[in-house]
Amino acid sequence: MRKISIVLALTVFILSACALHFHLDFLGKESMQEVILIKSMAKEKILLLDIEGMISSLPHPEIFSREGDILSQVYTRLEKASADNNIRGIILRLDTPGGEVTATDILYNELMKFRKKTKRPVVGLMMGVAASGGYYIASACDYIISHPSTLTGSIGVIAVFPNVEALFDKIGIKMNVAKSGEMKDSGSPFRGLTPEEKNVFQGIIDEFYEGFLRAVYQNRKNYFSFDELRKIADGRVYTASQAEELKLIDELGYFDTALKKILALASLKEAKVIAYTYFPKKKTNIYASTLQDVSAFKAENFEHLLPSLKSGFYYLWLPQFTNK
Repeated sequence: MRKISIVLALTVFILSACALHFHLDFLGKESMQEVILIKSMAKEKILLLDIEGMISSLPHPEIFSREGDILSQVYTRLEKASADNNIRGIILRLDTPGGEVTATDILYNELMKFRKKTKRPVVGLMMGVAASGGYYIASACDYIISHPSTLTGSIGVIAVFPNVEALFDKIGIKMNVAKSGEMKDSGSPFRGLTPEEKNVFQGIIDEFYEGFLRAVYQNRKNYFSFDELRKIADGRVYTASQAEELKLIDELGYFDTALKKILALASLKEAKVIAYTYFPKKKTNIYASTLQDVSAFKAENFEHLLPSLKSGFYYLWLPQFTNK
């Protein structure tokens, strides 16, 4: 009996140790690590910071992750970079169709604060998609570079209000609503919008749209007038070459182009390129896994999430969205 107890105790200990190790492998390191992506003898560093997928204040969808929502991910890295005097600039890599109005505006303002506080340059590098809110954030950079195959633009606002009234009628479900005023349940998924409600929401959209235009114009007014910006900001997406012609971006190029530019803006001949991550073994080069883990909010998977979008207003490119 004693031998059996010892064996059981050892088994529990071993399994507990294995479970602990397995758990930490998923979570990564307990604190954020600095990893070198491009080596250099110079002490100066350039931070590679990624914004991927839908921009949202929702928590990170992965259970085994130390990362919070995209706002806290970016904010933490900007704060860490601000405190390191050897960080001389940031390459902001964007691969996003945009997202929530408020979350997008917060990220934009945090980048503007970083530039003002540190006097260090930020170069935007657009990947596959940097549309709507993605472009909004890119406009906060000192210089914008786009891959030749990038889709960008889509300057505008969209409101999403799912309507399940017909579905509920079909399956025999009725919703009873008591309200304090006629507009209290505006945007309810259980009925369509009235003409008055459409006008109210359109007014909100128009206000957010003007804010979008002002943010872009603030940083790119040397390239076009406000009226010229309004003409091209009709919600459509542009190819990289079209965006360059319209002065929405500064140059076509790749990572090397962005690195050369940030070094020039920072008055450096060379520098290390680094990233901050909880997974230093995975982040081994500039094209390795970025600050987020595999996420349901990646741009290429976003069309599958359309039915689950919460009601609200977005700086978002929704190519699959139709109003029927």
